[in-house]
Amino acid sequence: MTERCLYPQHDALPEQSPAKPARLRGMHAELSDESLMQRYQHGDVAAFGELYRRHSHGLYRFIAWQSPRADWVDEVAQDSWASLHKAAERYEVQASFRTYLYQIARNRLIDLLRQHQSLLASELGGAEDSPHAALERLGEASADTPETALAEKQRAAQLQAAIGTLPAEQREALVLQQFSGMSLEEIAVLTGAAQETVKSRLRYAMQKLRAALTYEGEQA
Repeated sequence: MTERCLYPQHDALPEQSPAKPARLRGMHAELSDESLMQRYQHGDVAAFGELYRRHSHGLYRFIAWQSPRADWVDEVAQDSWASLHKAAERYEVQASFRTYLYQIARNRLIDLLRQHQSLLASELGGAEDSPHAALERLGEASADTPETALAEKQRAAQLQAAIGTLPAEQREALVLQQFSGMSLEEIAVLTGAAQETVKSRLRYAMQKLRAALTYEGEQA
């Protein structure tokens, strides 16, 4: 199963102009995220499309790792882009755009956790609702042979299991750095932690991952 399009509904966006010439599309590709968001504030829908192209996959992976339920992932991702659209007029460049976008998703996840906290303990545990079921679907890809596909799936399962055992703060820092490509500064801003604290979380997370994966390899 592939990641479905989470682009906000067409009727929620400003009316789009005819297809942009190649020169203009190339210009969008050269602009920073923050400049694109500012252009979108003034009705440039193509700028929003470029932001989505750059960040949709990374955001989806972040949500998939952080969500305790697979069936929340699409909802949170779509809500995040829709919220970004609604907040466009109020957008100001204070931190990186990516931090701003991920904060929207993070807040939405926190809201869901608070709303459904009493239900999670009894509902989690099934394979379909396992924390990383959505990530497994996102990562599905064709392989040259069934043997290759099986080996890749086993390696992915080992990595997911190892990351899943990390404390929440260490897991979040690791996912943001390794899967979303965030810098220490961006992670610190997003999580509200000092950069030295982020470094410590990443160091401990990597140590635990190495130990867990080494153990798995010895048991294989």
